[in-house]
Amino acid sequence: MAPTIPGFDYRRVAVADDVALHVAVAGSGSPIVLLHGFPQTHLMWRHVAADLAADHTVICPDLRGYGASDKPVDTGADTYAKRTMAADVVSLARALGHERFALAGHDRGALVAIRAGLDHPEAITHLASLDVLPTLDMWDVMHGTGAAVGFHLYLMAQPPGLPERMIHAAADVFFGHFLDVWTRDPRAIPNEIRAAYLAASRAAVPSIVADYRASAGVDVEHDRADRAAGNRLRMPVAVLQQDWGAALGFDAAARWRAWAPDLRHTTVSCGHFMAEEAPADVVKAIRDLVADL
Repeated sequence: MAPTIPGFDYRRVAVADDVALHVAVAGSGSPIVLLHGFPQTHLMWRHVAADLAADHTVICPDLRGYGASDKPVDTGADTYAKRTMAADVVSLARALGHERFALAGHDRGALVAIRAGLDHPEAITHLASLDVLPTLDMWDVMHGTGAAVGFHLYLMAQPPGLPERMIHAAADVFFGHFLDVWTRDPRAIPNEIRAAYLAASRAAVPSIVADYRASAGVDVEHDRADRAAGNRLRMPVAVLQQDWGAALGFDAAARWRAWAPDLRHTTVSCGHFMAEEAPADVVKAIRDLVADL
């Protein structure tokens, strides 16, 4: 039986035609939606969610294409566009009775959260991003040998067929690679959780690849259009990031400030999976961000 977040109720919520999300909900009070990253599920929030649920309604979905949520066949650029996935999140919150909510995302979930903040500013009160740059900036800073750390971005950007076959051939090795090299403290992801991540990812190769492929195509187009129009994140934004900006030769805070005028940018000392390695730091950042709710 797959692990769950203790004390959370589980349900399926329809968010679009033929798409329902698997979601864990607990607590009461002002709502906070937490979006997971790659190659994870909502379980990555287990420590943070339990703490926040003491005085907030906490909503932890598996994103479309991940975990136990529906995985529609990729029929075009929009199926796994972050714009589509962000609309899923807004629909989910509304289905649960929340027109406005705070939103936090890690990795892929952070890209969805950023798009939700740009597309649905009337719904997002506060936004927290863990360890990514906005999509357009991510591609802007990837160059030379430093881009080797993002080899998977280029692999999954390829046309349908090759990346899916390659990853299927050694799925546990592929996904396990990131769980290993992006974690400073291996104890942060215990065996039961690791096994759940691998099983979920193994079953979702086509949709995971489609999500990444969209980030090399339609998601860039959407970001470029926003940049040209001067569209920025209107809500307070908190960013937690490793010190990889300095390592790769760019100013991460400056890049973020171009999108988020009301910005709190913090560098943290842990691996990529900070909600699991440094949950107290993540909880504090989110609580400080939403203190006026």
